[in-house]
Parts: sequence; C-alpha cells; structure tokens
Amino acid sequence: MSAEHAPARTRRSTAPGDPRITVAVITRDRATSLLRTLDALAALPERPPVVVVDNSRDDTTRRAVAGHPAITRLLRPAGNTGALGRNLAARHARTPYVAFSDDDSWWEPGSLARAADLLDRHPRLGLLAARTLVGDEAAEDPLNAVLAASPLPPEPDLPGRPVLGFLGCACVVRKEAFLAVGGYHPLLFFGGEETLLAYDLAAAGWGIAYEPALCARHHPGDHTRAGRSALVRRNHVLTTCLRRPWPVALRAGTGLALAAATGRPGAPRALKEAVVRLPAALARRRPLPPHVERAARLLDREATGHSREGTAP
Repeated sequence: MSAEHAPARTRRSTAPGDPRITVAVITRDRATSLLRTLDALAALPERPPVVVVDNSRDDTTRRAVAGHPAITRLLRPAGNTGALGRNLAARHARTPYVAFSDDDSWWEPGSLARAADLLDRHPRLGLLAARTLVGDEAAEDPLNAVLAASPLPPEPDLPGRPVLGFLGCACVVRKEAFLAVGGYHPLLFFGGEETLLAYDLAAAGWGIAYEPALCARHHPGDHTRAGRSALVRRNHVLTTCLRRPWPVALRAGTGLALAAATGRPGAPRALKEAVVRLPAALARRRPLPPHVERAARLLDREATGHSREGTAP
C-alpha cells in the first residue's frame, strides 16, 4: 500500500514553518485514512512538525507511512494507549503548543497560526476548542452550536466563548498546562474523555475557550469504533465519581443502572466496566473547586433543558 501511495504524496514546502506548534496524531489500524490526514497536514502553510502515535496491532501502518514528509516522529507503544497516546505525543513535542488530530481529521490552512497567536496573547488560555466541519460536504458538527451557545459568562482575559467541553481531534493546548494536569486521565482510556480534562484544566486555573475562527476537518467515514457508546456511558459515570459531588455521581450511576436493566444498547457493558473501575475512581477522587462546580452545574442545567426539547448533543 505504501508503494502505491508514495507517488501521490504531497510534497512538503521548504518555506519556513511556524515554530510554535506541533500536531499530535493518534492512529490505530487505519493506514489509508492516516495517509490522507498526513497529506493534508504536509500541505499546511504552517508546516507543523507532526508526532504520530501508532496504536496499531501490527506494523502495517508503520510501513505505509514510512518516509512521509509530514512526520517528524513516529512512536509505537508496546500496547494500545487509546487517548493516552495524546499525552505521549505531547511529551515528545518540542513546541509550546500542541494541536491534536486523529487519523481521520486535520486542520484548515491558517488555523494553527491563528491558534498560536491567541495562545501567545492570552497567557491563561490553556485550551482552544475549534469549529469542526464533517465530511466532503463540510457539514457543521452538532457540537459547534452547543459550544457557541455556552451559557458560561465571558472572561476578559480569554478569547472566544468560555466552555467546559471540546472535541478531542479539534483542539489546541498549551503544552505546559496540558502536561501539568496530567493530560487525559488513564482511568478513562478512551470515549468521552474530554470532559474530565476540561474540568482539570479549569480547576488548575487555566482557561478553555471555543473559537470558531479555528477550523478542523473531520472525515470519519464508516469506521466508527465498535463499542464506543458503551465507553462513553462508562466514562460519564467515572468522570462524575472522580470530580463531581456525590448527588451528581449517584444520579449518573443510577441512570446507567436503569439503562442496563432495560437493555439499552451498550449499557450493560458500560455498567459492568464502571463497577470494575469504581475503586480506582474513588481512590483518585478530587472534587472540583466551587467556581468550576458552579460552571459544571450551569452546563448540566443547560443540557437538561436541551434534552427536554429534544436537542441535546
């Protein structure tokens, strides 16, 4: 596959790139999709260094992307690291800012430079959530409207709209902030892991903002990971146990138990896995500071209202 693809690869410009930002890509057994992403990243005017974490089961992906002009470093952990691969990539980045992509997403030209400019100008800004456009038709991801309508009050030292959520393949972080809070939490591994990171950044005093002038492209195709809904359900409960007040955690756990009892897809597996991980969650429990909990409750109320209207994300 790599030999067939090589002649069509994008040639990387030799013009100076932006030295402030690295793109971190995690991938697993999707070499064709990864090559498309790398081609798009190689064509960016910012010419970012790209660190790829390959969670694949064999060396097919490594062979396919060998010598690609976009890749600065290819890391192959001993096992599947899930979302924690982003932590690994960030630790190997040599720039102050890191933009995340998956093997089916990339950045529009100019977005990375704009993100770096905003991070330069706003020293408390820890994470920027970008607008996401999906597929060849560039459809708006539903999360864009949710983030744009965030009820959190404006903060004078932050750009855009303050939020406590984002899409993992469409965000840019200040590496110092990301690593200081531990990056993505090992207990969650994968599936709805962004909320806990947002909580931890906010609890540490870092700002999180949605800026629609930054744009990521997402082409998920038809390769949705099996079991993802169960992981998202499980991790929602674990996140509340790790950071939210007990009444919130109990409501989340009760809701999952009822969903499992009524046979909702993915719920029995999610409940079983949440119970297995519960002792570790309790051992690592660290409730949010009051101002972050107030923000989380405000977003909970907003989400509940959307759900009643049938428009929840």
